Parts: sequence; structure tokens; C-alpha cells
Amino acid sequence: MELTRLLEILDIEQIEVNLFRASHPEDRTRRLYGGQIMAQALMAAARTVSLNRPIHSLHGYFLRPGDPKVPAVIAVERLRDGGSFSSRRVVVLQHGEAIFNMDLSFQEVQQGHEHQSSMPKMSPPVAQEIPEYLYDEPFITWRFDFRRLHSDSPQPPQQFVWFKTNGPVPDDSLLHACLLVYESDNTLLGTARLPHRGRFDREKMQVASLDHAMWFHHPADVSNWLLYAQDSPSASAGRGLNRGSIFTQAGQLVASTVQEGLIRLL
Repeated sequence: MELTRLLEILDIEQIEVNLFRASHPEDRTRRLYGGQIMAQALMAAARTVSLNRPIHSLHGYFLRPGDPKVPAVIAVERLRDGGSFSSRRVVVLQHGEAIFNMDLSFQEVQQGHEHQSSMPKMSPPVAQEIPEYLYDEPFITWRFDFRRLHSDSPQPPQQFVWFKTNGPVPDDSLLHACLLVYESDNTLLGTARLPHRGRFDREKMQVASLDHAMWFHHPADVSNWLLYAQDSPSASAGRGLNRGSIFTQAGQLVASTVQEGLIRLL
């Protein structure tokens, strides 16, 4: 899917006051990509909130596989609009059943104490290092130490991924936040499988995101390189827990993620 098509499907259709319709990539044949559903859910919720209250956190659960053959209906519940925070609950429906639900919180921009974790000392790839096939997707996603990560030997549960959109994006902070959510689901779950390389057949493993949480610390420009530092502190009971920190090239921490997913042997 090209970037232009992704931007089109993020421009969801409003069909009632708190109801929206979301489309999917035409060439998608398997279950829907979780990052897409989350991004569309954020877009729907944000359209019911004042423009001066950007997203600051979201917590979602994947309930059923999404069907790429039919549009999804996104229902937004306006839980509360307080003095500086707005809370929303979103349910994404297909075939009369919920496939995803998410709680979101939006906050007026405020000033306060600041500190952050340090970014690993890494530089984004230069153009000649990027294989041609990486330009076939909406995002250019480049894994640091790619060859080691894809070996058949066990690896530490940690990986570093540089990414940016494969083309220009309109100057719209909500759209950039939605695109950041979209890409945050791309490589995170695989981090929990790294220590078990060579010990399983990927085709005989059930892998699926169970939940996804995200906190937004600063606005991000997804058309510039961002570093996604990921690690997995635990895997147990057929599940893997993964964490991520997203930094600008200058070292500013713009978002944090946590996700648990199935990594269950069949």
C-alpha cells in the first residue's frame, strides 16, 4: 500500500454525530493490520474533541480479527470533557461484533516539569544503505543490525528501528499522530520472539497483538527520521510483553508504547 492510499483510508467518513465508517486497503486479503485500526480509531475520537486538545494517551484491545472485505463502523462515546482533559471510548464494529475497543485521553497543551530517557547513540541510514524494496510501503522502515536480527540464533530481546513516511505528509498534527500510531504496531511484537530464534517454526506459531498502549510526550513529524527503540522484558504463558520509545533524530522522546501479544506455538 502506498502512502497516498494510507492517507485516504485515514480520512474516515462521518455517518452520524458519533459514528464513522472506515475503509481498508483494496489489496489486503488477510486480517486487518492492527496499526491501521488503531489509527482510524484515534482519528474518529479526535474528531469529537476540541482542536486545542491533542491526544496524550490511548489504551486499546484487539478482540477479533478484522475482515478486510467490509468497511468498519467506528462508534465514539463522549465520556467527559473536563477543564483541561477530554475522555473518549471507541468501539470498532464489523458483522455486528466488536473487533477492537480503545480508551483515549486528550489534553490541552500545558507546561510543566520535564525530563526524559536518553536516546541510544545511533544515526539514521544514509540513502545508499536503504534497499529498493523498502520504498514499496507507506513507511520506510530500516532495522539497525538487520542481518543479526534475522539470523536463526537466539538474540537479545531488543531492536532499534528507524522509520519515516515514504513521502511528504500534510502539516496536520492529528494526522501525524495517527500515522505514528499506525507505524508503532509494525515491529514491536517481533521483539519478544528474538530470544527464541531457531527454536520454533514461524508458520507453526500463532502471533497476534492483544493490546496496545501509547503515550504522546511531544508532537512528532513522521516525515523525518524517528528512532524506535524496543525491548521485551518478559515472555510467558504464550504471551510476549514489548516496550518502545520513539525519539526524533535530535534525541527528543516523542512517544512511548507498550504492547502484549500472542506468541503461542500451535
